[in-house]
Amino acid sequence: MTLCLRASKSIAQCSSRRTLDSFKVRLIFSCSFQQNACPSCDGDNSNIPITKTYPDNRLGYLILKTVEEMPWAFGSKDWVFYTSPQLREVIFQPELLIRVLNSIRGQPRVALRFFLWAEAQPGFSQSVFAFCTILEILVQSKLMGQTYSLMKRIISLDFVEIVDVLIDGYVNKEVSIKLLDILLGLYIRNSMVKHCLMVFNKIVRNGFLPDVKVCNRILRVLRDRDLVDKAREVYRTMGEFGIKPSIVTYNTLLCSFCKAGEVQQALDLLYEMRTRGCAPNDVTYNGLISGLSKKGELDRAKKLIEEMLNWGLKVSAYTYNPLICGYCRNGLLVEALALGDEMVIRGVPPTVSTYNTFMYGFCKWGRMTEARQRFCDMMSNNLSPDIVSFNTLIYGYCQLGNVCEALLLLFKLESRNLSPNVITYNTIIDGLCRWGELDDAKKLREDMTSHGILPDVVTYTILVNGSFKAGNLQMAKDFFDEMLNEGVKPDHFAYTTLITGEFKLGNTPEAFSLQEEMVAKGLPPSLIIYNIIVDGLCKLGNLQDAFELLQNMVRDGLVPYHITYTSIIHGHLEIGHLRKARELFDEMLSKGLLPSIVTYTTLIDAHIGRGRLELAFMYFCEMQEKGVMPNVITYNVLINGLCKLRRMDQAYRYVDEMKTRGIPPNKYTYTILINENCDLGNWDEALRLYKEMLDNGIQPDSCTHSALFKNLGKDYMSHTAQFPWVTFLDCAANENAKQVLDLVLEDLLNEYYGLALEAFELLLQLGLPSFVDG
Repeated sequence: MTLCLRASKSIAQCSSRRTLDSFKVRLIFSCSFQQNACPSCDGDNSNIPITKTYPDNRLGYLILKTVEEMPWAFGSKDWVFYTSPQLREVIFQPELLIRVLNSIRGQPRVALRFFLWAEAQPGFSQSVFAFCTILEILVQSKLMGQTYSLMKRIISLDFVEIVDVLIDGYVNKEVSIKLLDILLGLYIRNSMVKHCLMVFNKIVRNGFLPDVKVCNRILRVLRDRDLVDKAREVYRTMGEFGIKPSIVTYNTLLCSFCKAGEVQQALDLLYEMRTRGCAPNDVTYNGLISGLSKKGELDRAKKLIEEMLNWGLKVSAYTYNPLICGYCRNGLLVEALALGDEMVIRGVPPTVSTYNTFMYGFCKWGRMTEARQRFCDMMSNNLSPDIVSFNTLIYGYCQLGNVCEALLLLFKLESRNLSPNVITYNTIIDGLCRWGELDDAKKLREDMTSHGILPDVVTYTILVNGSFKAGNLQMAKDFFDEMLNEGVKPDHFAYTTLITGEFKLGNTPEAFSLQEEMVAKGLPPSLIIYNIIVDGLCKLGNLQDAFELLQNMVRDGLVPYHITYTSIIHGHLEIGHLRKARELFDEMLSKGLLPSIVTYTTLIDAHIGRGRLELAFMYFCEMQEKGVMPNVITYNVLINGLCKLRRMDQAYRYVDEMKTRGIPPNKYTYTILINENCDLGNWDEALRLYKEMLDNGIQPDSCTHSALFKNLGKDYMSHTAQFPWVTFLDCAANENAKQVLDLVLEDLLNEYYGLALEAFELLLQLGLPSFVDG
């Protein structure tokens, strides 16, 4: 670093200069003799000590002479200076030490050796001035390696006051500049943010202007620590004191803004750097594209790529990968693949990260065949899959419940000279817990530990969650206790999982106890925790407690959002308090909170279920006016309500509307319609719906069959003959016919044993033994 001394600001103007200068003058021009008490030779302490005086240069001469005669002298802290015991007085008197060092500054290596010996002695009186003296000797002798080492020692002693001593001119001006340079550099290298900023602010405000490269290094430390506000302050100070930013300055600050999600600030900085004549480069654009992609502003990110090309800048995989990831994360696989094709056209070779991103996109949306193909393409292009590649495929298979394939990939890692990491194991353990294989999950956790990979807080959180899902409260608590015993600190997610599980099992006191434990451990409840507790209380019917907790949230400075209100609204609707629910809904709107699709669907369901059609339709229209589009669940709620009120024509109009909007009816839509048609005796329409359901590849379940056959069960002997079995079998006569008929018979056996036997005989009479063999 180069520290430039501002001409308009003299060191002599510093407020504390007078004190330090007087101290320096006193050191240089004080009496050359120091009284030194030396015990008598016979050790009789009753004698009055003999006082002797020694010129400083004589003490320096003794040191130099001793080193000449004994080259190993002062080489270690255990070396004893027998010739002149009085010299040991320098250990206890910093002023004497400074004078002695000055007397031998012509031999800088000896001065350093003596200083280090003295500093290592018991009772040594630490002095920042003594350190500055030896540092000045070393710098003037160009012994920079030794200077760095000694400055590290100063940092370890936390001598922060050395900054003031150097700024106030205790040593030579050029030496001060170099020492401040070294000190700031070491603070930066050790990421000592507080000390970095302290030194930076002091030196710039006292006329020592650091080079822009040093400022850039400070900005990088702040970027890596996610201290965007501090980075902004440093940049502002640079401008205030005339330190001209470079392209690296802008790029580092842009990256800080993007990491903090302040993308507009980053774009404003792009405009600023252009107006100041600093042309952005590919690093600038890559950082902005990454920030916009993470923020979900994919169209703006795409335009920046076009802008790069227009400016003649080189695009690379680092340019495309973030945007491809953004597309994949949002399910826009067509756009992602188009971007991949554009890379090929522009001659940009994909990296392992590119392939991993595509694989993640396919895995996230259940397209494992295509994900596996990308894995093969990567190897075809002489790129070696890394652990992220395998973890991504494992994630995809676990999402689909194909844990066996995930385990095969785990075993293949060894053949690829790759080692599984904690993410690998956590992904498979999560897959096993998700599909109810808790025992296998426990075994894999043990296997993980045997391979030297210690479970982390995520591992334990997954196991706690899996235990709750399996209804095993004790096992969940055992895993949580084991986490604590192993020294793994639970985080917000771990506590959130445990509190959620306790509420699901109705253990309200235990849930509140865990919340208090969180606070005691320095983890203040987050908005998520509050929402979980509010939702849990509402489901248990404790609406008053839930409302009081809502007030507590506001007192704690947390702003409730739509999930909080939706939970309380749902709680009131469940017990028929429609008016109170509407009041809370209005309060939610008055606070500027936008209701979600869940909020509206809950209100529609409650009102239509109680015959309040006008209000249900009002909410249905209002949600669309506010840009909240209904989904299949919303439509099912409306259709179900209308069917119960026997308004079948209206129900079918909403079925047609959802189809027109590209929302296909699901299993529940068909079951609702089949149920009501059967209640009305409309067998042909019920079977038409059943056939349409099968033709659309929707598998009926026991609820569907229960709706279809329930009226037969009332008097199966009379209704069985009326039931159009031939039509039913025509409906089921597709490639899944045997599977469907097996399911039908199984459901009939479970619900109506007599009807099942009758149906079985009719199937045989109709000549369909192939369907009912075994």
